[in-house]
Amino acid sequence: MKKISDSTISRLSTYYRTLSNLIDQGIETVSSDEIAEINNITSAQVRKDLSFFGSFGKRGLGYNTKALREEIAKILGLKKEWNIALVGVGNIGRALIDYEEFRKQGFIIKALFDKDRKKIGKEIKGLRINDIDDACYVTKEKNIEIAIIAVPAKNAQAVVDSLVACGIRAFLNFAPITIKVPSNVTVKNENMSIELEALSYYLTQSN
Repeated sequence: MKKISDSTISRLSTYYRTLSNLIDQGIETVSSDEIAEINNITSAQVRKDLSFFGSFGKRGLGYNTKALREEIAKILGLKKEWNIALVGVGNIGRALIDYEEFRKQGFIIKALFDKDRKKIGKEIKGLRINDIDDACYVTKEKNIEIAIIAVPAKNAQAVVDSLVACGIRAFLNFAPITIKVPSNVTVKNENMSIELEALSYYLTQSN
């Protein structure tokens, strides 16, 4: 499998959403120039990103929006459902449980974990909150493939270590800490504080 950069994969996700919006508007074809203009990048970048995965569209005619979205969905693995475990049923965790866009994209939260004895055993939207100590049994039973980490920073590394030991190889981390994992494990970080700090930097520097 050829090595594709994270930035290319991120742009593919952006193209997928762009195409979905165009389809909602009833637009059947789109050019690389138009995709580029919508996303404030160059058309050459759009063509290069797509060329890693094959030949799409016809020169001079552009891309069929539905067909291209279908191909990108296949590339991103959106043609199947992915079973998700959520660790940490606090404010962020509860918001993620309520986030319907996950389910629409095929990311189905199948298991909840926490270490708070007051939460364990309770149910949220039909999902029982499990003791994190039971992670291996539950993740295997539910065929979990991805784990979302929404625990305090001081606990995040230990939680990931335990889930890696259970066989989980993909993580979305909301804890404000850099997680260390083996080379065959992937971690993506979602840190809203860092993004806000970047915005505050640009505003401060522009004054």
